[in-house]
Amino acid sequence: MNAQIEDRVAVVTGGSSGIGFETLRLLLGEGAKVAFCGRDDDRLASALAALQGEYPEAEILAQRCDVLQEEQVKQFAAAVAERFGGVDMLINNAGQGFVAHFADTPREAWLHEAELKLFGVINPLQAFLPWLERSDIASVTCVNSLLALQPEEHMIATSAARAALLNMTLTLSKDLVEKGIRVNSILLGMVESGQWRRRFENRTDKSQSWPQWTGEIARKRGIPMGRLGKPQEPAQALLFLASPLASFTTGAALDVSGGFCRHL
Repeated sequence: MNAQIEDRVAVVTGGSSGIGFETLRLLLGEGAKVAFCGRDDDRLASALAALQGEYPEAEILAQRCDVLQEEQVKQFAAAVAERFGGVDMLINNAGQGFVAHFADTPREAWLHEAELKLFGVINPLQAFLPWLERSDIASVTCVNSLLALQPEEHMIATSAARAALLNMTLTLSKDLVEKGIRVNSILLGMVESGQWRRRFENRTDKSQSWPQWTGEIARKRGIPMGRLGKPQEPAQALLFLASPLASFTTGAALDVSGGFCRHL
């Protein structure tokens, strides 16, 4: 693939593992310069070492940053600007979910989920906006969840916050289009992750392999493709939406759920 991003600058939040890490690998494979952040120093160092090992000639910046801490995000943006001189693509990936029904969801969880899903995008966007405005291929791409359209009772707070994020990104796409900035998102279904790996290690039936175990989960949940997604698959969608390959696409929410979506 020629994503037309050679020597362009991409920023990925939550890039030290999972979808964020796979997105960085794809960006580097297309010749981009990348900057990424995370909250864990050890995971950041491990991710940086792995990326440098795979792409020894690449330009990579890794910095500890909590996207909910406005000053840390500003410092990260300043470091990126100093190192690379600008930013072309912002990919917002930081985030996690809270599992609980309504009766078991404390007030703090509601507040935290709303803050994480919204300000996990707002803070980086505000910090990087001056540089995005100067790019001729500027894009903001957000990792969201199918929960935004198809809420789950056992993740009620996260579902509500995801819906708010979908609303906000659509509004941003209209607000920023005159500045030449495209805004899109992907809607994740169930994707393989460290959390799923830990559950696998603690499984009751030790005779089941990883494909058997995850396949059974997919079938029980009704995922038509009969498996969980692999981190590389949403990463490919993020690369497409962030790059000039999607130059006439803004305000979109691309379903990456293996057919799990039940809506038109």
